[in-house]
Amino acid sequence: MTAGDDMNRPKHATTVSETRCAPKESIAAMTPATDFRMVSADSLQALIVDVLTAYGAREVDAHVQAQNLVEADLRDQHSHGLRRLEVLVGRIRYGVLLPRAQPRQEWKTAAVLRVDGNRGFGPVVAFSAVQAILDRAATTGVALASISNANHLGMLAPYVEKMAEAGMVGIALTTSEALVHAWCGATAMVGTNPIAIAAPTGPDSEPLVLDMSTSSVSMGKILSYAQRGEPIPLGWAVGPLGQPTTNASLAARAGAISPFGGAKGYALGITVEAVVAALTGTALGRDIRGTLDETSPCNKGDLLICISPHVLGLSHLLPQIADYLEQVRASGVSGDPVRVPGDRARTCRQHRLKYGIPLHQSAWTAALAMRDQARSHRDGHCC
Repeated sequence: MTAGDDMNRPKHATTVSETRCAPKESIAAMTPATDFRMVSADSLQALIVDVLTAYGAREVDAHVQAQNLVEADLRDQHSHGLRRLEVLVGRIRYGVLLPRAQPRQEWKTAAVLRVDGNRGFGPVVAFSAVQAILDRAATTGVALASISNANHLGMLAPYVEKMAEAGMVGIALTTSEALVHAWCGATAMVGTNPIAIAAPTGPDSEPLVLDMSTSSVSMGKILSYAQRGEPIPLGWAVGPLGQPTTNASLAARAGAISPFGGAKGYALGITVEAVVAALTGTALGRDIRGTLDETSPCNKGDLLICISPHVLGLSHLLPQIADYLEQVRASGVSGDPVRVPGDRARTCRQHRLKYGIPLHQSAWTAALAMRDQARSHRDGHCC
């Protein structure tokens, strides 16, 4: 039995839009389709671990990296999920990702941690840093990790969620290759530069979790549309002359992603770029490489910040945030519920843990082939 064979192809589901989970939707309520199959999170995790360990990763590190990819697919962020595995393998084979590398940490002050990722897996480096600043912030109140020389972190929510689960406020900032045009510009000059923030809401409530890029969409999502030969929505990207385009291939090959929210998204994105570069000593703009390709050392930066309400003497007030969020959820028109940041991802995650993750059949077939190739590599039958 191959990974994923324990999950049957669904009898009902899914167009791309319909796989986006709504609170009351179930697999049985969706429209039939034949080009998707459901794969359990455990099967997907096992496949990714199998591939990464075959290429030299320690099993514990492979699980950390795999879980980050699986979490993205569970939360309907496929641009940061399984589709990243091929690039990770390519980076290992080209020697720009060292699968057994361990980060080097140095406390510059009582509250400032400098981390050299030694070209290791981004999630392995980042979760190690999160644990270090969590422990330190419990006494200093605030702790910051400045990370360089680490590979792509993937989606940022899990890092700040770990801080929030410990009763801390978590903030994560990172940079990427220049993929976004400046406001009124035509050339990609700014990274997608994601931001994640999590605020605890007391021991009995889920945290408020924001995870967003400063671009209108990820490049991974545009590439997914290009692979399927589908047009992208107007407003996502521009062509090489700055004209809005719905041609996904053109946007990915010669265009630029648009900032979200026009000038405000651009302003936020370029500010994140400057702050991260200043505090990590990493590259800027068009000099950044290594989060999308297979051959370039990764020279972006990552910033993690942990803040303790307890040290400030305010942790007893956190349930007030939970009460406030419930008021917001109840403020919808005609009784319709309102979502706050983190709600949709949690709903989708629970849905997919129960029913499986919808993966395009071609993506799953390619993943199985990658696993077979990895096993051949491990057994010495492949170069």
